[in-house]
Amino acid sequence: MPDQPRKLILAAPRGYCAGVDRAVVTVEKALESYGAPVYVRKQIVHNRHVVETLESRGAVFVEELDEVPDGALVVFSAHGVSPEVKKEAKRRGLRSIDATCPLVTKVHHEARRFAADGSQILLIGHAGHEEVEGTTGEAPEAITLVQRPEDVAGLNLDPDRPVSWLSQTTLSVDETAETLDRLRELRPDLADPPSDDICYATSNRQHAIKQIAAHCDLVIVVGSANSSNTGRLVDVALEAGAGAAHRIDDAGEIDDSWLDGVATIGVTSGASVPEKLVQDVLALLESRGWPPAVEESLIEETLTFALPPQLRSRRTKSAHAGA
Repeated sequence: MPDQPRKLILAAPRGYCAGVDRAVVTVEKALESYGAPVYVRKQIVHNRHVVETLESRGAVFVEELDEVPDGALVVFSAHGVSPEVKKEAKRRGLRSIDATCPLVTKVHHEARRFAADGSQILLIGHAGHEEVEGTTGEAPEAITLVQRPEDVAGLNLDPDRPVSWLSQTTLSVDETAETLDRLRELRPDLADPPSDDICYATSNRQHAIKQIAAHCDLVIVVGSANSSNTGRLVDVALEAGAGAAHRIDDAGEIDDSWLDGVATIGVTSGASVPEKLVQDVLALLESRGWPPAVEESLIEETLTFALPPQLRSRRTKSAHAGA
């Protein structure tokens, strides 16, 4: 047993953001309104449990549109798609519902505007991520991907053309700032988007875990391995001083060895994680001797997004409200 009393701290905000709630409810309402199957290109959000739950209700997740039968209903994920994907859906006669997060759509608009102005666009993000692929598809000839601060030195930019930057919405706030500092050293004339591309929820969750991490022997981050914003929470917790930090999909993945010698545990979750998964973690820890969790709240989030037009008159109260 550790010498000091045990403490369990719950970070807030955590879990579902407005864009994720909108995307999940979009699939739920599409199933309710149009019946199964409803096809979804890619994972609607990056969470294994959400995907499995929707599959059990009749959603069929596919990688590409060639897996969708002609004339079927397909939902585009929260991460967004390129114009080519939308054209292909139209050509195939697919009925489509776009569940792209409005904050991602904003980045798409910025990409088109910068490209129309003849700008070289530096997109800060992770290669292969659906959001990066969708944004790049808006202006493929103008966009260069910058994955990390170290990449800046190798950029080959035309000195006679304007240059601008955009970013994936789910990045590390601190690492993105470092990348931008280096880009501005390289090109002091670097043009900014009208507002920060990293979404409010990603930023809030990172600041919330920073608030508690230095006081924690262990931080547990609930979320799936392919969730970019979840992965960043683990990194941020460690950088902020947590003794250790681990990502889990659910309570069943907690390794008892992590708890040895630990007095204070912090718990948070990525932006695509249902609150039930967090509560399951707290219940397991309490069963192992930790007291009920104390929530430390950084800020209250109130933003919501309207459903896609095809579903707006059909929405009922979301089962995820307050998650």
